[in-house]
Amino acid sequence: MTGNEVSPAEVRGVPGRDGLEGRLATRLARGVARALVDWGYVPLVELSLNNGRRADVIGMDGAGHFVIVEIKSSEADFRADGKWREYEAHCDLFYFAVAEDFPRAILPQDRGLLVADAYGAEIARPAPETAMNPARRRAQILRFALAAAQRLHDMTDTPLATARD
Repeated sequence: MTGNEVSPAEVRGVPGRDGLEGRLATRLARGVARALVDWGYVPLVELSLNNGRRADVIGMDGAGHFVIVEIKSSEADFRADGKWREYEAHCDLFYFAVAEDFPRAILPQDRGLLVADAYGAEIARPAPETAMNPARRRAQILRFALAAAQRLHDMTDTPLATARD
């Protein structure tokens, strides 16, 4: 495989199994995904990027523009995880998403910020827009589409009956 191909294992990510830990993070991801839909994006939770990192929530709009949202459920979660910088080359907009009671002052002031709960999210600070590399965008559109299609297939592919019809 070349660096732009996507393996079946990479698109079969199951939200909640390998990445987002804890009930708060899962609830925040749900609210973020709902907000992205309201803002014109189609979201996926926990998508592996071609750099090996897994975005908590990623959305793609009809023009192929991407937003990545990094969920932070606690101060310890933020301080222990500096991988978020590796997501920025894979999106046009980058946000942190936190709960209402998160200590926001510890987050970088030059990044977007969403305040979320299980039902939605509000933009507390707009994200600066950056343009993705065109080749990376094309590869990511394909990765996103394959992951979405695989997840839909996995949801609708029911086991065959074992009893005789």
